[in-house]
Amino acid sequence: MKREIIITSDGSTSIHLPDWDEQYHSKHGAIQEAKHVFIKTGLYKYIEKPVQQLAILEIGFGTGLNAFITSLEAKEKNISVSYVGVEAYPVSENEIESLNYVSELNALAFKKDFEHIHKVAWEEKHTISDNFQLLKRKQFFEDIDDVNAFDLIYFDAFGAKNQPELWTESIFKKMYIALKKGGILTTYSAKGSVRRAMQAVGFTVERLEGPPGKREMLRATKS
Repeated sequence: MKREIIITSDGSTSIHLPDWDEQYHSKHGAIQEAKHVFIKTGLYKYIEKPVQQLAILEIGFGTGLNAFITSLEAKEKNISVSYVGVEAYPVSENEIESLNYVSELNALAFKKDFEHIHKVAWEEKHTISDNFQLLKRKQFFEDIDDVNAFDLIYFDAFGAKNQPELWTESIFKKMYIALKKGGILTTYSAKGSVRRAMQAVGFTVERLEGPPGKREMLRATKS
């Protein structure tokens, strides 16, 4: 499948799949979307209660943008993050080198952390910084079998129009089981079918203001 690097509306890069008319991150702003959907409404919501450490699962590791921003937030907030990124089809080295997240985030001091995130071996846990540990798993989402393991899930799969099988009750049941009690799942999607699938497996679901280019998004809690 053809893949190309594009510049999104906030100046940050994303990977575009023309055959699907799909992007790894919003064409309205890759960094803006990541910060709004996963940091503001996910990470910040969870750490409203005092925490010193938390475990995060990312569904769709992709470009590593969400992981990198989370590592920067972990430093700033002085919290310890254990991060698991699941991805069946890792991006290529050439694609990684074309991404401009370090410069767009004004994070040149942490360029080596971004490089380390992508260069470390899969299936092994690595220390990226004092505040951030990373495990990358090459895995299909339907094979996830974690139990009560995570405080927060970033659900960043490709959209339901192209991969509807990733937005079903069976997948969200796995997410529900993987979360600890009180854990949060956040995603850019606001589809009614997605909300109903989450509710069917036990999640309490909120509609929230979406990132630039989207009116709404969803946040689900294992209550």
